[in-house]
Amino acid sequence: MSMGLRTTVLITVSGPDKPGVTSVLFAALTRYGVDVLDVEQVVIRGRLTLGVLVSCDRDPEGLQEAVEQAMASVHMHVDVEVGADSTSSSRRGPTHVVVVLGQPVTARAFGEVARRLAGLQANIDAIRGVADYPVTGLELLVSVSEDTQQADAALRSALADVSVLADVDIAVERAGLARRAKRLVVFDVDSTLVQGEVIEMLAERAGCLAQVRAITEAAMRGELDFEAALRQRVALLAGLPASALTEVTGELRLTPGARTTVRTLKRLGFRLGVVSGGFTSVVRPLAEELGMDRVAANEVEIVDDRLTGRLLEPIVDRAGKAAELRRFAEEFDVPLAQCVAVGDGANDIDMLSIAGLGIAFNAKAALLEVADTALSHPYLDAVLFVLGVTRDEVEAADRAEGGMPGRVPIP
Repeated sequence: MSMGLRTTVLITVSGPDKPGVTSVLFAALTRYGVDVLDVEQVVIRGRLTLGVLVSCDRDPEGLQEAVEQAMASVHMHVDVEVGADSTSSSRRGPTHVVVVLGQPVTARAFGEVARRLAGLQANIDAIRGVADYPVTGLELLVSVSEDTQQADAALRSALADVSVLADVDIAVERAGLARRAKRLVVFDVDSTLVQGEVIEMLAERAGCLAQVRAITEAAMRGELDFEAALRQRVALLAGLPASALTEVTGELRLTPGARTTVRTLKRLGFRLGVVSGGFTSVVRPLAEELGMDRVAANEVEIVDDRLTGRLLEPIVDRAGKAAELRRFAEEFDVPLAQCVAVGDGANDIDMLSIAGLGIAFNAKAALLEVADTALSHPYLDAVLFVLGVTRDEVEAADRAEGGMPGRVPIP
């Protein structure tokens, strides 16, 4: 290789995506002995954009002519910039990953995200679609100008504002190994893994639904101590036949996307657990059906086949949920930084706070204040998109195993 003065050339190819474009381009580049400094390619809806940054030590104008002729032979458009700025070839990687989820993601919403990022001097390095069902998901690789705690906080705060104003969910995570190193995911059950609240289903059978619902709502808003509220609600169930627990188990309805989420995470090798303030006799059969690795929930006292209205110790309350997450993590030798917790109520605050990634799912205000990410659409598979799994990858894996669940119309 010549040690003389070298010229940088940026080549941008665009047109219909088809086989052979890259090989034809690089055959032309090979004849001029160029060094490749950077390559980026994207295909969207069958349209290819390919950028190649090279340096050459002879006849850049001849190189330009050769490239233009080569691309004309495959009917592709090409722009060639001789003397292009080469600083991007030594760029550092992105500092953050921003996932925007909406139903739909409007141009206004995405434009506001871009505007806020520009106002923070944050650059969008790359964008890719991660989902088109049941929500639209876009993943942005972003670089902040100064990678400090203050810049990180400003980014999260600005995008949290956009999320509210533009009616989209926005997840912000640090880029790099930490994002890809998650190994344990723990789910709350009521109103997270399943629709509704189990204790309210039991209360309806006991004729005390209104009283139980009022206590539940106050506790989930953080207005009542969860353990005291739980004991009050269970006391109202005194005398209920134990068979009601089995009946309720059979009536549980999973949250849309729950099976897809669990199935996909298991394929990826994640350890999975459920931590519930509900009852083991209801939660465990569900967890076993889904193939969860660990279960933690409360035990109701039963005497003569009827609920006594009392709980057995220990109680899985707000602090107990965090303790169970720690225990699961220790059992599987997973650092808390590599744990994900998903929940919806105030009793999930401690659990989400200690996890490396805390996801509030259609959550109460008290939980939103501490969660790393908030999801407001009623589809649990949005958790996958936050973790960087794409809808195409999910469906390809389903097809490889003999079938793919049909897509149902989204209201």
